[in-house]
Amino acid sequence: MPISEADARAILARLVDPNTGKDYVSTRSVKNLSVAADVVTVEIELGYPGRSQHEPIRRQVIEALRAAGAASAAVTVRSKVVAHAVQRGVKLVPGIKNIIAVASAKGGVGKSTTAVNLALALCAEGAAVGILDADIYGPSQPLMLGITGRPESKDGRTLEPMEGHGLQAISIGFLIDTDTPMIWRGPMVTQALEQLLRDTRWRDLDYLVVDLPPGTGDIQLTLAQKVPVTGAVIVTTPQDIALIDARKGFKMFEKVGIPILGVVENMSLYVCPQCGHRSHIFGEGGAARMCADYGVELLGQLPLDAAIREQADSGRPTLVSDPDGPVAAIYRTIARRCAVKIAELQKDMSSKFPHIVVQNT
Repeated sequence: MPISEADARAILARLVDPNTGKDYVSTRSVKNLSVAADVVTVEIELGYPGRSQHEPIRRQVIEALRAAGAASAAVTVRSKVVAHAVQRGVKLVPGIKNIIAVASAKGGVGKSTTAVNLALALCAEGAAVGILDADIYGPSQPLMLGITGRPESKDGRTLEPMEGHGLQAISIGFLIDTDTPMIWRGPMVTQALEQLLRDTRWRDLDYLVVDLPPGTGDIQLTLAQKVPVTGAVIVTTPQDIALIDARKGFKMFEKVGIPILGVVENMSLYVCPQCGHRSHIFGEGGAARMCADYGVELLGQLPLDAAIREQADSGRPTLVSDPDGPVAAIYRTIARRCAVKIAELQKDMSSKFPHIVVQNT
């Protein structure tokens, strides 16, 4: 019996995207569906960057359509990232669709390493990505990205972002000498953060990853009140002392209405390279308990591995040094889960509104 367009749509309504857990019809991913002479043509548009997922999803759809009686199926899978809603009263930054804040509230838990690898993983999946180093007192992204030099200014007012490994990047570290301390009070620091964000000529970013400093002070408050943040990622270790601060960071974002995309647990366990013994040096299950308490997702757990630190210190983070390795696979999963969570948020419709000017005539 010939397959109809209604049949094909019903099949797609039963197929589940392995990354979202939802079917392609309810998520409005099905585009340009048509059937002619038992040949089904359809486009699947994902709301998240998923270059590595396009071919598996294409095969999934083709196999389902053929099993239902289609003579053949021409299936195209693509990704389209759009801007999503942010805090009320805060406008989007030109050139940036979505901003992801990466926070820990506790120093030394691997937040900056997570931020740069998250940005690189999103980039590897096909997104246009930038990273803003918001740690004014202790910038680390220039070293982690292996970028040297000063940013250019073509108009004398704005800065061109630096580039490294496919990322657009800006940091106070590009503007000062490595051994120069930033002896600034809070208002100067927050002003510097706003200038780095708004005076950089970001070029059509799908995501800007903001690497926040530890704590819940001036910079975090400025970010929450004046920067259009789409969602936040909390980084912690399993250790109770780290989780105390991570919970504070969670509550801070919750109070200002910024969605928590999930939690990343660093240094989750140590595997001895000699004997393979697994040891939970900093405790076990801490992030999972925190996620259960707050009803958020545990995005991923990363091992305590000297290679992660060595790669970041060398200016070639894990996603660059070992893109096909097991740790890179964890970062890719974390990035994909973040992107999926963002895609499920309410879209920003401000660009659709007409610009109305009232004037005397």
